[in-house]
Amino acid sequence: MYAVIKSGGKQHRVNVDELLKVELLKAEKGETIKIEDVLMVVDGDDYKIGQPVVEGASVEAEVVEHGRGKKIRIVKHKRRKHYHKEQGHRQWYTLLKIKAINV
Repeated sequence: MYAVIKSGGKQHRVNVDELLKVELLKAEKGETIKIEDVLMVVDGDDYKIGQPVVEGASVEAEVVEHGRGKKIRIVKHKRRKHYHKEQGHRQWYTLLKIKAINV
């Protein structure tokens, strides 16, 4: 059984007992959250597709940790103009452990 959820403007396919990195959520470490933006639920040959979400479906997840991702480098450069600018960015994330998929 798996589900497709929406979190942070992105869609994620999740299974039970899976770890998932999503955009930073306002939840404490160890807290259980309920995600109700479930777009699709598949259980073997039985599937439910929402328009846009599946009514009554939810995914329960536990917050494992908050952190920052790997640094990405942004480089701007104009040739022959003596212009070179470099910047770094580390995106905040929340690591979730999927506990249950409720239909």
